[in-house]
Amino acid sequence: MAGPGTPDAADSPGTYGSPASGASAHDPVLDAVRDCVLAVGVRRTTLTDVARRAGVSRMTLYRRWPDVRSLVGDLMTREWIDVATRAMPERRPGTETRTLIVDGLVSGVAAFRAHPLFRKIVDVDPELLLPYVLDRRGASQEALLALLTDALREGHADGSVRTGHPARQARSLLLVVQSFTLSLRTMTDEDDPDLTAEAFLAELRTILERTLTP
Repeated sequence: MAGPGTPDAADSPGTYGSPASGASAHDPVLDAVRDCVLAVGVRRTTLTDVARRAGVSRMTLYRRWPDVRSLVGDLMTREWIDVATRAMPERRPGTETRTLIVDGLVSGVAAFRAHPLFRKIVDVDPELLLPYVLDRRGASQEALLALLTDALREGHADGSVRTGHPARQARSLLLVVQSFTLSLRTMTDEDDPDLTAEAFLAELRTILERTLTP
């Protein structure tokens, strides 16, 4: 959610609130760079390729983005916010906030791991993710933290979430789900039914439930 953490871009859900994104959901330039990255990866994508696919001039791109990396950052902002937003369940009468948080985070990890752009970057250009895992938070992480903090406050209010410092709790949750999002495949063994990705997602659900239960 990795989600978890990613380039000055965002991952973020929304049912408790919609994080703002500077990138349009239907921006033809972002659609074009997505196609390019999925085809050849970030390092082999050029602004010329993107301009050609989007049907605009290179100068049009340079007015908004100085280089491919900043353009890919905006793309990831859009994509990660969309993934996480879709993962968050709708409110259901009688459902505690803790359940919504846990369901959303587990679904979000699964959705990120299945996302074609995320998979391409992890497979071909993983160094793009390192600064946001080791050095600093990106816009995607900030958006997710804001959403989680609001949800945790609601959980404190309805008594379904263990009382604590909401910002610290949100950051701790993000650390947990980022590790599952980015590193899960290093721990799975699909030949062992007890060590499949699905088994680990069930374990993640248990971890989150026990962390948040009062």
